[in-house]
Amino acid sequence: MPGTTQMKAKDILYRLQVSKAQGIMTTDTLAPEVDSLVSECPALKTKLLVSDHSRHGWLDFRSLIKSASPDHTCIKSKTLDPMAIFFTSGTTGLPKMTKHSHGLALRSSLPSCRKFLQLKTSDVLWCISDPGWILAVLGCLFEPWTSGSTLFIHHLPQFDPKVIQQTLFKYPITLCLAVPAVYRMILQQISTSLRFPALEHCITGGEALPPEEQEEWRRRTGVLLSEIYGQSETGISCGTLRGMKIKPGSMGTSIPPFDIQIIDEKGNILPLNTEGNIGIRIKPTKPMGLFMCYEDNPVKTAEVECGDFYNTGDRATMDEEGYIWFLGRNDDIISSSGYRIGPTEVENALAEHPAVAESAVVGSPDPIRKEVVKAFIVLTPEFLSHDQDQLTQELQQHVKSVTAPYKYPRKVEFVSELPKTITGKIKRSELRKKEFGQM
Repeated sequence: MPGTTQMKAKDILYRLQVSKAQGIMTTDTLAPEVDSLVSECPALKTKLLVSDHSRHGWLDFRSLIKSASPDHTCIKSKTLDPMAIFFTSGTTGLPKMTKHSHGLALRSSLPSCRKFLQLKTSDVLWCISDPGWILAVLGCLFEPWTSGSTLFIHHLPQFDPKVIQQTLFKYPITLCLAVPAVYRMILQQISTSLRFPALEHCITGGEALPPEEQEEWRRRTGVLLSEIYGQSETGISCGTLRGMKIKPGSMGTSIPPFDIQIIDEKGNILPLNTEGNIGIRIKPTKPMGLFMCYEDNPVKTAEVECGDFYNTGDRATMDEEGYIWFLGRNDDIISSSGYRIGPTEVENALAEHPAVAESAVVGSPDPIRKEVVKAFIVLTPEFLSHDQDQLTQELQQHVKSVTAPYKYPRKVEFVSELPKTITGKIKRSELRKKEFGQM
């Protein structure tokens, strides 16, 4: 069970207790947190420390490796045997244990799946991702391993756009995989065009990418930035393949062996360009790489099975060429005066304005319209001193000018930061509960 290094004692305790884990491996940073709660985890028997120093009650991982026998017999595992558990990001409710089989690893070896990144042995891949996220397991292990490419690793305690920018200049990195925030931070740091000497292609995922940022990255660097989509339950399930036409704002098309369709609440396939749930076909055959179940939670597992499909809970449309356009989580959709508004559309519009560093859009109660669009906005440094009432009106007019006027935020609140999960996703659910008085 990979875990992010950003976890606090409360996060670690929850994971240890709900999983009944028997062992844990960590570094000096988190070992004290583990020791503070070990008395509440009766199942935990083994503690492994990766460090240059010893710690009472912990086994030295490096010493054990050195003293281990060179003779090794591999366990004969089957494709459908359990391999790993990933905790969902918990944007709504507590994180669930998403159990995957060895099929997740084997899928990266299938010729049809190799078309996605199209890695060559000459490629150097940098996956800027926290190791606790499923993207890191795919981008830092399975994909480069099965293609024989070189994996670039940089021990960054936190995202530093200057360091990332310097690293892309200094080393022969040909492909970069990171969340949109990384590219956004680099763009905010630079005032002119950039040309990284070796960089050929960039990929992003984990949250919606505003089309304006996608185009600005291409214009400023000369490198295409394509979007991928996936969940803890699916790994990478759709994207824009290298060499494929990029449609700004789209997540691309389904990646084999997944058959993605837009479905209704009963699992019926909806017509093209119709809003619905992103569904992955699981019948008659469940595709390799899709999660087995939510461990110890058969009710939640049954809830996401929708006819012949796994219902991702994400809303989108699909065009005539099979490209998928993300609208938001099912529970994020705002219903205002009969209109259904996806938060991503409004956030993308706001991202075009130079005052907006980051935003999160949710529904807010309204006596006439039931709910209205509210935007929580983090300002860029140069706009922090501006008159907020005037800026609110300016941003509202801006949204009206770039998207359908009914989507504009009737309420705006400026904040210093947005609530996020430990994997960096915006917790809209927290903001929504605040609005509707459920905190």
